[in-house]
Amino acid sequence: MAYTTRQERCPLGEVETWIFDLDNTLYPASCRLFDQVQRRMTEYICARLSVSPEAAGELRRTYFREHGTTLRGLMTVDAIDPHEFLAFVHDIDLTGVPPDPALGAALRQLEGRKIVHTNGSVRHAENLLDHLGLSEAFCGIVDIVAADFDPKPALTGYRLLLRRHAVAPHTALMVEDIARNLAPAAALGMTTAWVRSGLDWAAAEADSDYIHHVVDDLASFLAAAAAQQPPREKAER
Repeated sequence: MAYTTRQERCPLGEVETWIFDLDNTLYPASCRLFDQVQRRMTEYICARLSVSPEAAGELRRTYFREHGTTLRGLMTVDAIDPHEFLAFVHDIDLTGVPPDPALGAALRQLEGRKIVHTNGSVRHAENLLDHLGLSEAFCGIVDIVAADFDPKPALTGYRLLLRRHAVAPHTALMVEDIARNLAPAAALGMTTAWVRSGLDWAAAEADSDYIHHVVDDLASFLAAAAAQQPPREKAER
């Protein structure tokens, strides 16, 4: 199956705003794009803190666990320039991420606003959406900079997104590959969809009640949602 529904909060056909994570959500984790980002993080830490690659890798993992993102840890503990960091780590090769015509078609069929909410930067999101051919589907991006570098699952970015785009939480659905990042969305009243990526660390808390849909194929999930939207509403929007 493309997805499993555990509980119905807002019916898929009534969702008005679709909020998407970016990395390992709008493209498969099997592309291993984030491996490049992690290597760049390690390189940055080596150069900035004058440590070995092994020590830098361990620090990267420790900061991720303790601060939500490596960036937040580096800012808090080592006072690095976050803009410099983001520019460096997102200077990556996107050729390993193939276009996804089925996902593009599903997003075009799906009525309602689509917004990206990412712990990356706007530039990274724009580059990826352009590469995937999905830019026209989205009306906004809320990134880590807009969230004052307070990463998901901190509430800062979620609340900012709701204010900036005048989103009614009870008619919004958030799609994420990291299960714990959906807890704040559900707490604010949104419906949630967890995309299974095959990464064990992303699956922590995936059995929680705040996960309303479990998705194995995002394009099919969105196409099914589009099929549930009332024809008259689709014509009027």
